[in-house]
Amino acid sequence: MTELIAVEDLAAGYGGPSALEDVTFALRRGERIGVLGPNGGGKSTLFRVLLGELQPLRGRIRSAGGFGYVPQTERSRLDYPVTALDVALMGTLSRVPWWQPIARAERERALAALERVGLADRARKQFGELSGGQRQRVLVARALVQDQPVLLLDEPFTGVDEPSAQLLELLLDDLAADGRGILIATHDVEQVARWDEVLCLNRRQVAFGPPEETLTPAVLAETYGAEIVRLEGVPAALLPPHHH
Repeated sequence: MTELIAVEDLAAGYGGPSALEDVTFALRRGERIGVLGPNGGGKSTLFRVLLGELQPLRGRIRSAGGFGYVPQTERSRLDYPVTALDVALMGTLSRVPWWQPIARAERERALAALERVGLADRARKQFGELSGGQRQRVLVARALVQDQPVLLLDEPFTGVDEPSAQLLELLLDDLAADGRGILIATHDVEQVARWDEVLCLNRRQVAFGPPEETLTPAVLAETYGAEIVRLEGVPAALLPPHHH
């Protein structure tokens, strides 16, 4: 499979001690990699480096193209009077200057992206009036409009109910089947067990590999610094209280 990202010996920080170091992994076309770790463990730092918002202190990154970024929906402003289509069209800003009128082709691309995420019938709905799961899928549509080979998703299942989470996971599976590479920051150990690879971070790389080799009690204990329990036969960490 074609490598879309290759990261070697990456270290990054914010002017003090390294916030993340010793990171080496590859993302191939069609793969879903779960990025697992505690709050403050380096998941967001890794994404910022990949997006070019933060310069690495050390290491090398090779990529086959750009990145489509999907933030957490709960960090989105819900009081702006914008529709789902307006939000999807924001994905065109990576190639169309904001002062230029949006061409019909770009509008059609945004509508097609909303169709892809199952929300074409909500195109004219106010973004803030959508459910949490629907808003998250609109943000995925915005990333699809950017038309990049890699999607970075920052805890996309946070605050999303179970039916919406299942729809979102099926959507990510379909996008991977189309050949995109997907990097998903999450706390859900059971969920990453269904994906292709797992990258465990706790200010450094603890482990990287297939779930059956990576999701061991020893690795999870080192990743979270917490007691390990088992849920439905899958080792899982007792996570600290979630915060942002």
